[in-house]
Amino acid sequence: MTAKILIVTGDAAESLEVLYPYQRLREEGYEVDIAAPARKKLQFVVHDFEPGFDTYTEKPGYTYQADLAFSEVDPGQYAAVVIPGGRAPEYLRNDPELRKILKSFFDADKPVAQICHGPLLTAAIGSLEGRRVTSYPALELDMQAAGASFQDQEAVVDGTLVSSRAWPDHPSWMRAFLRVLREKAPVA
Repeated sequence: MTAKILIVTGDAAESLEVLYPYQRLREEGYEVDIAAPARKKLQFVVHDFEPGFDTYTEKPGYTYQADLAFSEVDPGQYAAVVIPGGRAPEYLRNDPELRKILKSFFDADKPVAQICHGPLLTAAIGSLEGRRVTSYPALELDMQAAGASFQDQEAVVDGTLVSSRAWPDHPSWMRAFLRVLREKAPVA
């Protein structure tokens, strides 16, 4: 039986941070489902940098159909979870169904990959206390407030938790996550 990976996301997620791991994990042989607040076509965004701007800009990105609503997810069916960034984590952290899903992955010590603003979700469930993580650099204070030790690196591995700063770090992030997956949840 092929190991299944869950990606949790919503509208305004960073296109590359959803679709790169989705395609890379499928290429590796994993079955991947995308879950969101509802089964619907999601509108992703593209974050990029423009000369003269102090922060990133946001443009419309790809659309993609969610396979499942959070209320339909059985975490026991999944070997690991991926948490993309973008603006989606800002509002998704308030979803009690999603918090319950994510807590179950941490309680079972299953692999978790998070990137960019994704750690806002793991912070919301209290799962960063005492851990080493990275995130989008502007979240350094949020990570410290959640009890984590912030590391400004392409990828940080703390047990089964693999975090990354943003989409330019995808190669390092996925290499590190795949090492964890091959140990904890190899493709059958």
